[in-house]
Amino acid sequence: MTITLTPAAAKQIRSQIAKRGSGLGLRVGVKSVGCSGFAYTYELADEVRAGEQRFDAHGATLLIAPQNLLTLDGACLDFVTEGLKQSFQFDNPNVGTTCGCGESFSLKAGAGKGVAA
Repeated sequence: MTITLTPAAAKQIRSQIAKRGSGLGLRVGVKSVGCSGFAYTYELADEVRAGEQRFDAHGATLLIAPQNLLTLDGACLDFVTEGLKQSFQFDNPNVGTTCGCGESFSLKAGAGKGVAA
């Protein structure tokens, strides 16, 4: 099981935790939503929940719930600036298609079995 993050993503995670004043890392998940089926979720985390997998890189921590591990296996989290828009973005080999607005995605056949809704 491999999930990586770029130095830019790690820097943004550390920055958000510093701005907030506390935190352990970034909790990332997948939920059912949108026109294509799934969307990523992000929240700052103060603790590791039961069963969560922890990934550390570049001085930052990602926390992933067990039901999301297969969907995110092999993915890389980046933090990208495009014009005035800044956002976390995944390069995820398990994604089949994304919707026109880019907010939701579908999985390739057989990828991400066991994703929680």
